[in-house]
Amino acid sequence: MRPDILTPLFRDISGLNGIGPKLSSYLKKLCGSTILDALMHLPVDVKKRTICTDVMPLNGSLSTLQVEVEEHIVPKIKRLPYVVKGQTNFGAIELVFFKYYGSYLTQKLPVGKRVWVSGKVDVVNASLKMIHPDYICFLPSDIPEYEVIYPLSAGMSGRILRSVIAQGLELLPDLPEEISGAVLESYRWPSWKEAIQIVHHPKTLQEFEATAPARMRLAYDELLANQAALLLVRQHIKQQGQKGQAYPHQKTFYLRLPFELTKAQQRCVDEISEDLASTERMSRLLQGDVGSGKTIVSVISALQVIAGGGQVALLAPTDILARQHFAKILEFLKGLDIKIALLTAREKGKERTQILSALVAGEISFIIGTHALLEKEVIFQKLGLAIVDEQHKFGVEQRLSLAQKSAGVNLLVMSATPIPRTLALTAYGDMDISILNEKPVGRQPILTRVLSERKISELVQKLKAQAQQIYWVCPLVAESEKTDLMAAEVRFKALQKVFGDKVGLIHGQMKADAKDAAMQAFVSGKIQVLVSTTVIEVGVDVPQAGIMVIEHAERFGMATLHQLRGRVGRGSDKAVCLLIHGRLSALAKERLAVLKDSNDGFKIAEADLRLRGAGEVLGVRQSGLPSFHFADLSEHAELLSMATAEVKQLLATDKNLTSSRGQALKNMLYLFQKDSAIHLLKAG
Repeated sequence: MRPDILTPLFRDISGLNGIGPKLSSYLKKLCGSTILDALMHLPVDVKKRTICTDVMPLNGSLSTLQVEVEEHIVPKIKRLPYVVKGQTNFGAIELVFFKYYGSYLTQKLPVGKRVWVSGKVDVVNASLKMIHPDYICFLPSDIPEYEVIYPLSAGMSGRILRSVIAQGLELLPDLPEEISGAVLESYRWPSWKEAIQIVHHPKTLQEFEATAPARMRLAYDELLANQAALLLVRQHIKQQGQKGQAYPHQKTFYLRLPFELTKAQQRCVDEISEDLASTERMSRLLQGDVGSGKTIVSVISALQVIAGGGQVALLAPTDILARQHFAKILEFLKGLDIKIALLTAREKGKERTQILSALVAGEISFIIGTHALLEKEVIFQKLGLAIVDEQHKFGVEQRLSLAQKSAGVNLLVMSATPIPRTLALTAYGDMDISILNEKPVGRQPILTRVLSERKISELVQKLKAQAQQIYWVCPLVAESEKTDLMAAEVRFKALQKVFGDKVGLIHGQMKADAKDAAMQAFVSGKIQVLVSTTVIEVGVDVPQAGIMVIEHAERFGMATLHQLRGRVGRGSDKAVCLLIHGRLSALAKERLAVLKDSNDGFKIAEADLRLRGAGEVLGVRQSGLPSFHFADLSEHAELLSMATAEVKQLLATDKNLTSSRGQALKNMLYLFQKDSAIHLLKAG
């Protein structure tokens, strides 16, 4: 149950003064339904209003002036403005209103009285004019010197939103402190309540800056809540798996490999093997760059579980990738008495029924599939290891649902999208992390070139003379009237004129059989050029493909471009990636330059975080990456490390957050909507 001290903040926004049903609906679309949601709707800028008593205001400045009202000029024609004339310390002024209510203006600006007005001043020939003053008051103290600017949407004005937030600030409770005294003293941070007040009502321009104490304190609160939520989930998973089966180490499979593992692969295998040999449930992220050899690491781990009598499931995001994994793993396991199966949406009827029956009977040891594996009808006799490939393509709930198919399931998630350390800590803080940071011996760096779309005709003629196979990626499937981006179907037809029947086409809207046929023709070498959308982004492995052309590269994210580039250079021959671009913004130019200069996915990920911010790097909805109000992962790495250490220390002695500091931290879980952690705490 939510603490009483927080109840006012979770009241519905419609209960505030002046907020009827219509305004309430606008507010809920803009920021959310509660008073807390409104307080978390942060300003994006601040304006300073200069009080002018001795010095003439500058033309166009935001100024506050005292005016002695002399005359109201009511327009005889409605479309003309209503004008109020008066005198200031600097001469005459006209206050101009295009939207007005006569009685309102006569009350606010009574003739013969002195009033304070604030707004943008136009100075023309020593004459002052102010159109629609922002404030009209009898006391200068009623006009803020510093006024914040909020993001707005249709139907919502800054004045109404400021009124809502002002009412919300009056309801702020004095919360007990969850941050250690040493940290507070070191940084001289204000209390949580004071920090929220300062963010919405700064008294100096410095207080509005991202590095201001109030903002830093709130960022730390948010990171504390996030890390506490992740560590509570991890704690819960570990507790659930304490009575699970231990799978003994296996070494015999290494003798069958036609190659030697890299040092990074061996290290990751050892880390996973230690987890599997323990009775504690494993929850681990295997993170590696494109082509670093994650699949063989996962297969070795799977064999350890199978040898111990458990079943293994590998979840892939696409049918193409699932089938490729199936073929590759079949090859790895040739000669071993292990039954392996494939289950996607394409396995239907009798075939599907037979697979499900064999799975529940324990006859299938290793199953590979797509989302079809998550269906309720898929039941295991004893699932010991769930492997989720390209985890950023799945939601958090999906990755956990497979691991709940049996008691004590070990979870291994794999990502070929390198993740900066700060993102890994906030998105996967509930997991241990193994990193593959080496490429297999013999792999050569991929040469990357950036070309203007004006060079395409010349490029096509040069490619015609190449013996290597070519991927040609387009951003769209079909031509559209709404965009000038090149579509895969249009490019396919254009390349057919040059390459004839040596060109194939593959995209997500094609039927499965047609996709399979196109992919198989490319793998066999029957076609030289495969025109595609990003359906080939992950996992597709054709060693003889040596050229990747990406059209309108400026429209793709850096991670996607790096993934696509990784489809070539998978053999020992040299490979090239050609990034074709249209008109470039400064940001797009910098992003393409990073890719041109580096093949290191981890460096690219760090640059992506710096250039675009955390929310864009993995995609908030798909990756489970939290959406932060105050914290900026590209700027607050030090705060994140501090928060992680502080939460670990607290949970080590107070795992259910029952102490006074624990209760204070629990308040933050509620304030930052960490519902999963709150649910676990309620469940004990």
